Amino acid sequence: MSFENDIEKFDGEKKGPIMGIEDDDHVVRAETFEVGDSLYARLQRFAGKYNIEQRGIERVPESEKTDAKLHKSGTMWLAANLVVSSFAIGVLGPHVFYLGWYDSVLAIIFFNLLSILPVCFFSTFGPEFGLRQMILSRFYFGAWGVRLIAFLNCLACIGWSSVNVIVGAQLIHTVNHNVPEWVGILIIALCTLIITCFGYKFVHYYEFYSWIPVFIVFIITVIQFARSGTFTAHPAGHGKSEAGSILSFGGAIFGFGTGWTSYAADYTVYQPKSANKYLVFLYTWLGLIVPLLFTEILGAAIYMGTYTSGVYKNGYETGKIGGLFGAVLVENSLGNFGNFCLIILALSIIGNNCPNIYSIGLSVQVLSSRLQRVPRFIWTLIATGCYIAIAIPGASHFESVLENFMLLIAYWLGIYEGISLTEHFVFRRGFKGYEASHYDQPDKLPVGIAAFVAFCAGIAGAVVGMSQVYWIGPVAKLCGAPPFGGDVGFELAFGFAAVTYLALRPLEKARFGR
Repeated sequence: MSFENDIEKFDGEKKGPIMGIEDDDHVVRAETFEVGDSLYARLQRFAGKYNIEQRGIERVPESEKTDAKLHKSGTMWLAANLVVSSFAIGVLGPHVFYLGWYDSVLAIIFFNLLSILPVCFFSTFGPEFGLRQMILSRFYFGAWGVRLIAFLNCLACIGWSSVNVIVGAQLIHTVNHNVPEWVGILIIALCTLIITCFGYKFVHYYEFYSWIPVFIVFIITVIQFARSGTFTAHPAGHGKSEAGSILSFGGAIFGFGTGWTSYAADYTVYQPKSANKYLVFLYTWLGLIVPLLFTEILGAAIYMGTYTSGVYKNGYETGKIGGLFGAVLVENSLGNFGNFCLIILALSIIGNNCPNIYSIGLSVQVLSSRLQRVPRFIWTLIATGCYIAIAIPGASHFESVLENFMLLIAYWLGIYEGISLTEHFVFRRGFKGYEASHYDQPDKLPVGIAAFVAFCAGIAGAVVGMSQVYWIGPVAKLCGAPPFGGDVGFELAFGFAAVTYLALRPLEKARFGR
C-alpha cells in the first residue's frame, strides 16, 4: 500500500489515492490535484487559477518533465550563491578565526571544492527519478527514518533563511539608518515568499536573471576596493593555533557549500530522464564553485582593509557586513549610486533564500501523510512567518549565529552524506539499484534501523570533534591550540556514520530482505 492510499482529506474525510488517479508507475497527474470538494482540493484550485505549482512531493511524471535547458541547474546555484551571505563567510576567516590572507584563501578553495561535490552528485538524481531530495532519502533511511531527516532539513531551511535575511537587513539599514533592521527583514522575506509560492518554474526563472545585476555590483565593489589601496596581505599564523583555526573555518565553509545537499534534486526534477548526467553535474558544479570562491575570497580581502583603514574598521564595527560594504561603495565617493548598489546587494538575499523557502514546503510534507494534504504553498507561507520571528531578535548578534549555525549544518549533513553515499555506491551499486516506483511503498524500502544507528554514531563523531562555545570535544582539543582546539566535527560525523552503516546495513538486509 502506498503512502498516498492511506491519506485523509485535509477536512478529515477519507478518500482513495491522494489525488484520485494514479498511473501504473504510482505517478500522480497534475490535473488530478483539484478533484473533489475538500479544503485541499479548493486550495489546489486556487493555486491552479493563479499558476501556482500544485505538485508537492509526488513523483514528477515524464510527461511533465519539460525543463530541457540543463544550464539552468547552473544559473540556479549561481544566483543563490552570488550573494552577501557567502561574502560574510569569507569575512569569518580573518575576523573570527584570525587567519591571514593566504591561509584564508587556501581554506576557502579546498573546503569549497570538497563541500559542493555531494550537491552536484545528487542534482543528477532529479532527472533520473523525478523525485525530490527528501523523498529520495527514503531509499537510504526508510519510510520512518526519513522523517527525522526531513525534520532536520526543515530546521536547516529556517536557520539558513534567518541568517541570510539578517545580512540583507543590515545592508538596508546601512543605506538608511532610519529604517530598522526588522523592516529590512520583512521586505526581503515577503519578496522571497511571492517568488517561492509560485514554485519550481518561477524560482528558476527568477534565478536565471537575478544574478546579473548582483554580479555587476560585485565587480564595482572589486574596482572600488582596488582603488582604495587598503588591502594588506595579513600574515598567517603558525603551529597548533593556526591548524585549529583553519579546521574550524573550514567547517564553516563546508557547512555553507554543502548546505544545498539536502534539496539538490528538488531543482532538477522537471528535467527529462534523458538529460546527460555529466552535464547536469558540470553545470551545477560551475554554478556553485564560481560564486562561492569569488564572494568568499572577496570577503576575506575586504576585511583585510580594516587593518589599515579607519573607515573600513569603523564601518564594520558599526554596521557589520552592511557597514563594510558601505565603507567600500559609499565612503569611496560613489554616494547615492553606492547606496543603490547596497540595495541591489540586499535584495540578492532573495535569490539565496528562494531554495530554502521553496524546499521547506516539500520537507514538511515528508513528515507525515496528513501534512501532505496541505498544499506546498501553504507551508511556504507558514515557514516565512517562522524565520521572520527568529531573524528579528537574532539580528543583534549575527557573527556568532552565523559561525555556530554553519558548523551545525556541516555536522548533520556530514552524517547524511556518509549514509546516503555509502548506500548508493556500496549497496545499490549505482542508479540501476533503485526502483523509483517503490518511493511510496514502505514495505519495499529499507527498514531504517542501520541508518538510525549510523546516524547516532555520526552524532557521536560530531560531538568528539566539534569545537563550539558550549562544548569542545576531546578530538577537537587535540587538533589545535587550547582552549578551542580545531573543529573536525563534520569529518568525524561523516566517517563514523559511513563506517557504522557499512557494518550494519548487510545485517539489516539479511534479516528483513530489503
